[in-house]
Amino acid sequence: MEFATAKPLKPSSNITDIVSKFAKVCKLRSIGVFSSENPDHNHQPDNPNISNAHLGEDSSDVTEETECDGVKIHPQPVEVNRASDKCGDAELSKLFDIVSALKLAYVQLQQAHLPYNPKKIVAADEQFMTELEALCKMKRAYKEKQCIKLKSDPSRSDILKKKVELNEKLLDELKFQMEVKNSDILCLQKELRDLDSVNVALAEKVRQVSLQRKNVRVWNVATFQDAFRAASKSIHDFAKPLISLMRASGWDLDLAAKTVEVEAVYSKRAHKKYAFEAYIARRMFYGMSLKSHNVDGIMRYDDPIDALMENPDSDFARFCGEKYLLVVHPTMEAKFFGHLDHRTLVLSGKHPRTSFYQIFARMARSVWVLRGIAPSIDSEAKMFAVERGSKFSDIHMESVEEDGEGAAVWGEQQVEFMVVPGFRVGETIVRSRVYVSKSKM
Repeated sequence: MEFATAKPLKPSSNITDIVSKFAKVCKLRSIGVFSSENPDHNHQPDNPNISNAHLGEDSSDVTEETECDGVKIHPQPVEVNRASDKCGDAELSKLFDIVSALKLAYVQLQQAHLPYNPKKIVAADEQFMTELEALCKMKRAYKEKQCIKLKSDPSRSDILKKKVELNEKLLDELKFQMEVKNSDILCLQKELRDLDSVNVALAEKVRQVSLQRKNVRVWNVATFQDAFRAASKSIHDFAKPLISLMRASGWDLDLAAKTVEVEAVYSKRAHKKYAFEAYIARRMFYGMSLKSHNVDGIMRYDDPIDALMENPDSDFARFCGEKYLLVVHPTMEAKFFGHLDHRTLVLSGKHPRTSFYQIFARMARSVWVLRGIAPSIDSEAKMFAVERGSKFSDIHMESVEEDGEGAAVWGEQQVEFMVVPGFRVGETIVRSRVYVSKSKM
């Protein structure tokens, strides 16, 4: 244990004055080493200017400090006035001699590099380390003397011991507190990481909810009526290529129309197309109950085929596949395309990307949307049908004929067949689309 902080006793020793004077002497910046300190003073370079230049460089380089046992030593040459032995202390004179020799060894070590001389470098290095060790021995001897003086004064020694014990206890307590704080820091860091993960997940949820809210449509009776018209038009649009394929494959359209609506009477031959629309609508709405579901996702796609490709297992994808198998009979598909590839893909849970199936998918989406939004507006919403032979009522029905012929005598007409069923949403009646005859009842 070092008692570096202990003050030496005043009367019995001049160590304090010695150290003070030694510190003042060490602050002097000597330009060189006196010849009396240099055992090799006869060996001088031929050119004194070069020698002085080297020494000047060495003097600036040796201002770096060397540390021995925690004490910094400034290896600079010092001037020692041997004639002035005012202290009368041999130890002080020995200390000055060691410091001077240390400086000399350091200067020689530098000179051995210019020109480079390995042997001189090793010798100067050994001499420097020898003097440095001697200086450290003096330090240890001084500390031992201080310890002996402290032991000779038990009261002071006890005070210092108590202070040391107190400081050691305080240090142990601080170490324990530091360990506790470090443990708390680790726990808080883990908690912070967990919170960051939760925040990232919440931020993603908020983003998804915000995106959904932006894309959410406000459904009301007016929008339902628009959806109803869109569904009716999509059925009409799919009937066109279906009739064209039947004609191209050699089907008898008159016979086919009669098969769909056996007793129907048409005012024009062209009106038989409504029989095929009725067939498609009947299959699309067959067994369909009004069930609320989110339609915003499917409405984001311009092409419903993209939705089917991205989500082949969705409710809409299953609905689309089931309705295709119901609407397009295998005999029809074989006549149209000469194969059953569409049907095979649909049965395997896939959807063909063809123009024919694309038109069908658009129709299926319109019906799917109509089915989903009706109960969203009114949980008691209902779908109703009109039977053949019913008296035409403009409250519950509208004619599918494009012209207004016979508009003044609607009350004298009867329904030949229903094309698209009607809906009751709240207090609003969305009229069924029907084909009416011109005969009087």
